[in-house]
Amino acid sequence: MKQFNIPSQYKSQIISRLKAERKLADPRKRDFSPASLDFGPVKIHLARHFGFCYGVENAIEIAYSAIEENPGKKIYMLSQMIHNPTVNADLNDRGLTFILDTEGNQITPWEEVNADDIVIIPAFGTTLEMEAFLANKGIETKKYNTTCPFVEKVWNMAGKLGKEDYTIIIHGKFKHEETQATFSHSKNESPSVVVRDIEEARFIGDVISGQKSAAEFYHHFEGKYSIGFDVEKDLKKVGVINQTTMLASDTHEIAEYFKQVMTDKFGEEHIKNHFADTRDTLCYATNDNQQSTFKLLELEADLAIIVGGYNSSNTSHIVDLCATKFPSYFINGAQEIEDDKSVNHFNYHGKTRIHTADFLPEKDELNIIITSGASCPDAVVEGVINKILSFYPAAKSVEQAFENLSFEA
Repeated sequence: MKQFNIPSQYKSQIISRLKAERKLADPRKRDFSPASLDFGPVKIHLARHFGFCYGVENAIEIAYSAIEENPGKKIYMLSQMIHNPTVNADLNDRGLTFILDTEGNQITPWEEVNADDIVIIPAFGTTLEMEAFLANKGIETKKYNTTCPFVEKVWNMAGKLGKEDYTIIIHGKFKHEETQATFSHSKNESPSVVVRDIEEARFIGDVISGQKSAAEFYHHFEGKYSIGFDVEKDLKKVGVINQTTMLASDTHEIAEYFKQVMTDKFGEEHIKNHFADTRDTLCYATNDNQQSTFKLLELEADLAIIVGGYNSSNTSHIVDLCATKFPSYFINGAQEIEDDKSVNHFNYHGKTRIHTADFLPEKDELNIIITSGASCPDAVVEGVINKILSFYPAAKSVEQAFENLSFEA
């Protein structure tokens, strides 16, 4: 796999060493067991896979190259390149300006952006409508387009489904930039609709089976289906694609549900004419991170700390998984952990920050799980580790901890 040029401030000596040892012991990535570093009074269990993925590293390399290659030019990012405050703040400090926020609200007026400026497309991609808008302004975007290849893979699947006359059901969060981009590409290929979860999938299933009316569909999914969507004819052949950062198990459940609905309606012998077996369009990194999290759940630990941007979808799913077993704290960096051992953490679903005092239990040996999302720099994770170790003056050194490094099955 390609090696990217990542700025040194995002790297971590601890994490780099750990990942190098994991790669040496398991070059084919078949072992999803966590690694354990025993510091004496505190034992830290790190997920097999976490941190920057291929798509994020690709985007970072392109964005920093754009800054270096265009001195004196105005450089804009269409919206946040990735959902991580550390990376976006650093790009901002280097002179890069954001045009839109993650909700699509205008930050920089379009009147200030002209054809001589550089506009970078974020890793989530963008809509066909935005591509046309930028082209009309004379802005060239191909050179500094950081769209993740795995997002483009989903778009290619949408094109294949469209050619075979399948209606496309997108599993994703409708307001997320990636889903907006995928919906734009998908509806250009075939009738499309976005579902958030299995409950919304079942709503469409009830429409297909005749238990709910077309009017109910149009009301419930208002704004989330393509123009001209015809319930009577567009729900006879369906295929499922997804926002790449959704839970793989959720996408699989939705796809299997629609397969059963179409089997019940048209018969198993005709299923290939009514349901496209697209397999999973989740990216490899999201899948690796989620599988690594499931292995974390096999441990006995006192708490879990998940590090990442508070608007990071893939990180939120890791938090949800960890929270099924452990007290879990979603933080964006070591600064959220206070010296009195209290923590400010984030409720992704409620969009609220929470303050929890004494979140580190008083024990002779504390077991802490630490992992992060795919857009979180390793250096930020190391900062969290060091902050926790600072509370334990008797903790062993990093070198001593590595002497007894173990991979727990």
